[in-house]
Amino acid sequence: MSDTERSDETVTPETDQQELIEQLERRRSHRGILALAVSVVAISFSAFQMWLAARGFEFAATLPLVGRVELGSLQLLQINAVHVSFALVLTFLLFPPSTGDGFLSRRLGRVVPGLRDRFGDDSAATRAGERTRGVIRWLFTDPESRRVTPFDWLLVAFTLLSVTYMLTEFGEIRRMRALGLGFGRTIGEYYPALAPVVDALSSVGIPLGDVSYAFLLGAIGVLLVLEATRRALGVYLMFIVASFIIYARWGYLIPLDAAYVGVLSIPRLGWDSIVQNLWYNTENGVFGIPVTVSVRFIYIFILFGAFLEMSGAGKWFIDLAYSATGQRKGGPAKASIIASGFMGTISGSSIANTVTTGAFTIPLMKRSGYSPEFSGAVEASASSGGQILPPVMGAAAFLIVEYTLTPFRDVIMAAAIPAIVFFFGVWVMVHLEASKRNIGGLAIEDIVSWRPHLARGWFYLVPLVLLLYYLIIERLSVARSAWFTLVAIAALIALVAAYSEKTRVPLLGTIAGLFVLETAAFAVTGAGIADALAGSAPGTGMAPVAALLAAAGKLGWLTLVISLVTMLARPRGGAPLLDFDPQVDGAVSAAASALRRPQLADNRPFQYGGFVLKSMDAGARTATAVVIAVAAAGVIPGVISVSGLGPNLTSLIRTVAGGSIVALLVLTAISSIILGMGMPTTVTYIILVSMLGPAISELGIPILAAHLFILYFGVIADITPPVAVAAYAASGIAQSDQFETGVKAFSLSLNKAIVPFAFVLTPGILLLRGTGTGQEVRVIGFSDVADLGYFLPEVVIPVVGVFVGVVALGATIIAYLYTDVSDLARTGFALAALLLMAPLLLFNTVTALLSLLGLPSGFEAGLFDLGLRAVGGVLFGALALRNRRRADTERATETGATEAAD
Repeated sequence: MSDTERSDETVTPETDQQELIEQLERRRSHRGILALAVSVVAISFSAFQMWLAARGFEFAATLPLVGRVELGSLQLLQINAVHVSFALVLTFLLFPPSTGDGFLSRRLGRVVPGLRDRFGDDSAATRAGERTRGVIRWLFTDPESRRVTPFDWLLVAFTLLSVTYMLTEFGEIRRMRALGLGFGRTIGEYYPALAPVVDALSSVGIPLGDVSYAFLLGAIGVLLVLEATRRALGVYLMFIVASFIIYARWGYLIPLDAAYVGVLSIPRLGWDSIVQNLWYNTENGVFGIPVTVSVRFIYIFILFGAFLEMSGAGKWFIDLAYSATGQRKGGPAKASIIASGFMGTISGSSIANTVTTGAFTIPLMKRSGYSPEFSGAVEASASSGGQILPPVMGAAAFLIVEYTLTPFRDVIMAAAIPAIVFFFGVWVMVHLEASKRNIGGLAIEDIVSWRPHLARGWFYLVPLVLLLYYLIIERLSVARSAWFTLVAIAALIALVAAYSEKTRVPLLGTIAGLFVLETAAFAVTGAGIADALAGSAPGTGMAPVAALLAAAGKLGWLTLVISLVTMLARPRGGAPLLDFDPQVDGAVSAAASALRRPQLADNRPFQYGGFVLKSMDAGARTATAVVIAVAAAGVIPGVISVSGLGPNLTSLIRTVAGGSIVALLVLTAISSIILGMGMPTTVTYIILVSMLGPAISELGIPILAAHLFILYFGVIADITPPVAVAAYAASGIAQSDQFETGVKAFSLSLNKAIVPFAFVLTPGILLLRGTGTGQEVRVIGFSDVADLGYFLPEVVIPVVGVFVGVVALGATIIAYLYTDVSDLARTGFALAALLLMAPLLLFNTVTALLSLLGLPSGFEAGLFDLGLRAVGGVLFGALALRNRRRADTERATETGATEAAD
């Protein structure tokens, strides 16, 4: 796209994008020393996670001239505690406790005016109220979202106390996990200087001397998570999590013989038991499986996305999308779909994806002829799809790996076809809308040519290709794959930053020469050059292919080191292929100005260092809300586990569903959408998997299909009114009506609501073969493809059906296919879409009704499925042909009228 198109008339400036994201996510905008302090914490968070990805839980290294330095190793509970503590500290620094405009603040704000009206300005009561109000505002409120309050610092201090105890007193924690929190030391025993204070408080009815220090820290820790949840994710989720904690304590009051709800009665639990299971447990609770997945998988992938985005890949992908589709009919909207899909692989937030991509795409869609509401809806719909698009997907995908024990490569292979169907469905709808409104594409001078553009930034595709190679071909673990890809990004950007006309020969020549030497060293000594020179090589050579692969494993680090040396040797050279994200340029310029050396802004090593640090900073800020979300959501399965509620809850859900698989799926879908409104998809997934997952799986649905079903409807919640956060972010850019934008976004994503029913009832769409929840379900292989008796009816026909079905659905929503579609024809297209996409939904409904009436059902599911798909295909073909003939007739009539007029 030309620079003209990126003028202020068509593109939201970078600063406005960031302000909009901060406003939607309720974040502070720090300045000065406070901004530096927050960045230091964020970069430290990323550095901690990078160490875990590279070296594991052991903190030891061999340093030159010093030797091996060992700081010790940590247990999983300690690692998880540090992980969550970083997120808590960042939350208390980034999100204000109150901006003074909330429900409670407005009510309290009426107190002083009320005192003034009743007693006058000079009364003691009014002055006392004003002073109290001033103190409260100083302690708790931050109206401009730029000041860290004393209350924030207090919460940071409590967080540090809690994590310090985890790190230094793990032996005591291990003992209490076996015996109970009551066997821990009290505050007076832990801090002897505070013993008189504890005794004094105990004498006035505050029994601090009777409870252990571990219990107090655990209780405070749970409250810290609740407060962080309120700030980062909203009151709604905080109340849900808090209600489960209250239920764990007082759920025993529910009578066992109460109708329906009697199954929710639980044994009586004390606070000691609740706090121990919620705070000092790695199976469930705050530091349970969701946080473990965040430590192992989620954070490093968010960091991967941050490095890719800060390198300038986001803008490059957007330009690539426009170069590929910009000149087509409705080109700006189609480019929005492709660009949002690309950005979805590197962004961890639907809001950030919507704002970042929409800043370019929405103004151009509006200018080309789409309405503001439709433009915002397209961007919101496509951006929300990033969480279901392989290879990275969203944070919930990594939880699926852990909960279902499914390899990540199988998850992304299973999710591929439904994701493609979704984006294809949105593409069809924007094409039909463009045809209906006669919206063309952009002029050729307004977009870049795709060949030179691809040649300029091809290296941005390398990390994604490497990721797929590590996951699918090499079959490495998710964590190792992400780490190796992260190293590849750092090395590639360093290479591009060091590359120029003057440096390319020595740079590439040195890398190639050292790679050859490294390969030779492995072939001769069985180790790399460094180990061979140090005399620590095994001495036994390797086969040529094995030596080449071993050297290739070190190519990333080799490239990184040589590139850095080249940049240091020529710090003032240009980097013609590199265009960092504007956030990196801004951070580099600000750092150079702060150091009073503005010339550093043009220094390549300084720029590269700024890129790395800004990527680490951005990754931590993005991950903070995700970590808080999984920590809070972990409380719910923790309560279900400690209370023994699980089997009873499953029984209740199956009773409500009446044993019908369709009723249970509809119940799950509705619950996902309602629960997901205004909440992260990850939280929705965790809650519903804990509550509904077992009930769905018991009906014989493959467990991976059941979990993907829940994930899909959690994603839909981001664009479902009345709390459609992604749609509202898009409407802010489009300057459109928020609710109407949300309604249109939901309509455009309607196939995302039908496809899950399709793949749950027909697992072949997910490339899964088998029934049940055990090992008999697997991703299909070449032998399954060769089995045409299975592959054609179970995979090919259903996949073709959903693709044709979304075209019928597009005609239903847009009311256009070749020409305008009448209301009766829209009904026909809707029926055809349902029959083509999910015929077994009708089959199960019919059999359930017959069973309810006590009538036998002799239908065979396979024949019923194929028969209804055939009916749907014939119906769609007939309606499409009818509309095509009408369109030809209308064009002929218009041509005849024009010729007669001439």
